[in-house]
Amino acid sequence: MKKLLLGNEAVARGIYEAGCTVVSSYPGTPSTEITEYAAKYDEIYAEWAPNEKVSMEVAIGASIAGARSFCAMKHVGLNVAADPLYTASYMGVNAGLVIAVADDPGMHSSQNEQDSRHHARASKTMMLEPADSKECLEYTKLAYELSEQFDTPVLLRLTTRVAHSRSLAQVSDRTDFSLKPYEKNIAKNVMMPAMAKVRHEIVEQRIQNQVKWAESTSINTVEINDSKIGIITAGICYEYAKEALGENASYLKLGCVYPLPVDLILDFASKCETVYVIEELDDFIETHCKKIGVNVIGKELFTFLGEYSQTLVREKILGEKVESIKIEKEIPNRPPVLCAGCPHRGVFYALKTLGVAVSGDIGCYTLGALAPLGAMDTCICMGASISALHGRNKANKDFEKNSVAVIGDSTFLHSGVTGLMDIAYNKSNSTVMILDNSITGMTGHQQNPSTGYTIKGDPTSAVNLEQLVKAVGINRVRVIDPYNIEETKQAIKEELAVDEPSVIIARRPCALLKYVKHNPPLTVNNDKCIGCEMCMKIGCPAISMKDKKAVIDYTQCVGCDVCTQMCKFSAIESKEA
Repeated sequence: MKKLLLGNEAVARGIYEAGCTVVSSYPGTPSTEITEYAAKYDEIYAEWAPNEKVSMEVAIGASIAGARSFCAMKHVGLNVAADPLYTASYMGVNAGLVIAVADDPGMHSSQNEQDSRHHARASKTMMLEPADSKECLEYTKLAYELSEQFDTPVLLRLTTRVAHSRSLAQVSDRTDFSLKPYEKNIAKNVMMPAMAKVRHEIVEQRIQNQVKWAESTSINTVEINDSKIGIITAGICYEYAKEALGENASYLKLGCVYPLPVDLILDFASKCETVYVIEELDDFIETHCKKIGVNVIGKELFTFLGEYSQTLVREKILGEKVESIKIEKEIPNRPPVLCAGCPHRGVFYALKTLGVAVSGDIGCYTLGALAPLGAMDTCICMGASISALHGRNKANKDFEKNSVAVIGDSTFLHSGVTGLMDIAYNKSNSTVMILDNSITGMTGHQQNPSTGYTIKGDPTSAVNLEQLVKAVGINRVRVIDPYNIEETKQAIKEELAVDEPSVIIARRPCALLKYVKHNPPLTVNNDKCIGCEMCMKIGCPAISMKDKKAVIDYTQCVGCDVCTQMCKFSAIESKEA
């Protein structure tokens, strides 16, 4: 039976059909939905782990125990999980181990355009790259077979367009996969130097065996049409090229992007007058082609930046520009913004009005960097807000009384705890604000170890942030309501004034959580409003100006009362008043 599936949903279906029983991931767009769909299958144990490193280690452990296992992450998450990945490549597997990594060309929801194919080569791990939902399902199942055939983890590389587009896929019944017997094998599973040296030899031979497989596999396909133009490509770029060029070109579509074949590429190139390599981000395939002596045209024509398109391919290769219509109107920008009633808004407004420098982190609250709040100085990676604040304060004591770190509850548990340990252990006079909105907000309301619920909604133990913070050595811990701006300001001023590390937990659930009961929406009394625009300084999307008077959109307003604290003329009132 064929079904219209999201790319990520198709991967989850492939996991299910392959007989996988253990899935552990950390949410990260554009990979998140894989694990959410996998959790819908009763036959699969699925979980959200505190971070990607832990999730991969869980999957490795399950593989060693004899179960087919899986973990998923976005490209920057693979950096976090690189340590276990590189060693797992040496160890190999017992039962199949598949790792999905979703890259984000165009940086729709990411801080860089990292190309995860480099991780495959550097870790010496096989990597497959599907181009649509059909291949997402098929390649996932194939990845398990290859994992066990070659005794290796297998990476499945997606990109945003493949992960978040829909196409038809053939669904089948689940394969019954019995647990493989576990046998103690120190030489294979304990990567001390003596054992690792032997395993490295095995890994290098494994790559040669995989290259031989790549020469004839059906997922590396050749389509000969017009021999004037030859296209070597993979993933979504194949779809762009095929739509742009049709039968005016011949194609070598690579389903396995590491290791890459040699003879197959040489043979294909010999049949074409001019060969182009079309690949988003880095010149990974192009470099391989040139290394084996194939003269290809790649990044001298195509950019290293962002996503490609059918239009771009047609223009660069055929010189044809698609006519477009330009609308001669100024359309206002619609930048991302903190939601109406977001508990982070009051925190950032307080920090801005106090003139405090902010070491920021990855989450919804990163939007606090944008106008009109503009209350963030740096944002590096998950957990770095705390460590970077510590470094800043140790480098220049002038920062100590005027700098804080902000980090969300999920991000704090992901990789912020160790930074806080560093602050406590090394006696750093630093103030950290944990913005606890009771959920992993940025990626779509996933549970985390502090919420008290598993991925399947079952009640479980919840990390007590106050106790955890105290356990790592922080004595000053206070909880505030971020809707109360004066309380927030006072807490920040007091904690910055003391000569010891401290933590402020700004606690209020995300305004979009279904269980949150909101106050009636607010309205503006036009007789009192003088149009001073003070209420606009918090950047709430429910507030605008019309005819020099503030206007509140009752369909967005949740009655959080933050704006009422801004208005010195009591012009903002409850709609029910």
